[in-house]
Amino acid sequence: MTATEPGTASRPPSGEDASIVGKLSTLDRFLAVWILLAMGLGLGLGRLIPGLNDVLARVEIGGVSLPIAVGLLVMMYPALAKVRYDKLDSVAGDRKLMISSLVINWIVGPAVMFALAWIFLADLPEYRTGLIIVGLARCIAMVIIWNDLACGDREAAAVLVALNSVFQVITFGVLGWFYLDLLPGWLGLGEGEHLDISMWKIALNVVIFLGVPLVAGFLTRRIGEKKLGRETYEAKFLPRIGPWALYGLLFTIVILFALQGKNITSQPMDVAHIALPLLVYFAVMWFGTFALGKVIGLPYDRTTTLAFTAAGNNFELAIAVAIATFGVTSGQALSGVVGPLIEVPVLIALVYVSLAWRKKFATGELATPGKAH
Repeated sequence: MTATEPGTASRPPSGEDASIVGKLSTLDRFLAVWILLAMGLGLGLGRLIPGLNDVLARVEIGGVSLPIAVGLLVMMYPALAKVRYDKLDSVAGDRKLMISSLVINWIVGPAVMFALAWIFLADLPEYRTGLIIVGLARCIAMVIIWNDLACGDREAAAVLVALNSVFQVITFGVLGWFYLDLLPGWLGLGEGEHLDISMWKIALNVVIFLGVPLVAGFLTRRIGEKKLGRETYEAKFLPRIGPWALYGLLFTIVILFALQGKNITSQPMDVAHIALPLLVYFAVMWFGTFALGKVIGLPYDRTTTLAFTAAGNNFELAIAVAIATFGVTSGQALSGVVGPLIEVPVLIALVYVSLAWRKKFATGELATPGKAH
């Protein structure tokens, strides 16, 4: 892989024995280091510069942080420009993939987070509620990057993320009522919480964080192939925009942690309390889903996509909902903030685990038939 095309040249020829991770570029190989440095920089800026988080928080439209939106758009655009949109029908026709994704994301995932929140945070109701909100917000943004770095199926990722987005708009409020208000009463766990969030706000979140980069990526692919030809588009244009995905990711992390640096660093024990169930959640969801993909016979690329879409969460939405409903200084908001603090390094570590486990698949199981990897 060259440093300008993350997630592409790391796909080695079939039968090659060399370590896949060893074939990553310097930029990608040390991505975990860059991410940790970005997190540290953001936390430091938020802690050391008085009022920085307030200034950044005010730069928003409709409750959506513009700096974070810019970072995510820059991050997702190159990955979505790589998608072969003419092959999306083959993903939609994969019933095992589609059904597995829907069940894991909208039945298993929220239930697992609900259980872990009550097991680990039973006596901390604000943090517990915030964690359950994180579990309800299924990932529609950063999963595109994790999937691409792990050599997952780009087309499958695009379809599953779009599917999650539709379900997020339709079911988020209903699931919030069920897990925060109705179910605790049924189980005799005490009085529930009311989640006050409009479908419009959820839809706006989806449009900004998925709709805009998806349309931009689709138009780029269509126009680029028409003007340059597919071969030139993929060999010359995509490598030029490729690095911007990682630049956007690092920028987003810096801004996110600068916004909440003071909250995180001033409450280290509370952060540790919230982090433990999150670590268990990511492990259960990713490893369990990866194993499921292998068992039901999915090739490596779609198994990886299924695992990352199951483990990731839409922290932008979770934080926005928690702040809008409970306030910026609430424990619920802190749980939302701790989400990416744990998710980012854990999922980048799982990218390396995924690449290392790629060798466990037979040559014919590495990629979906008809796709070049």
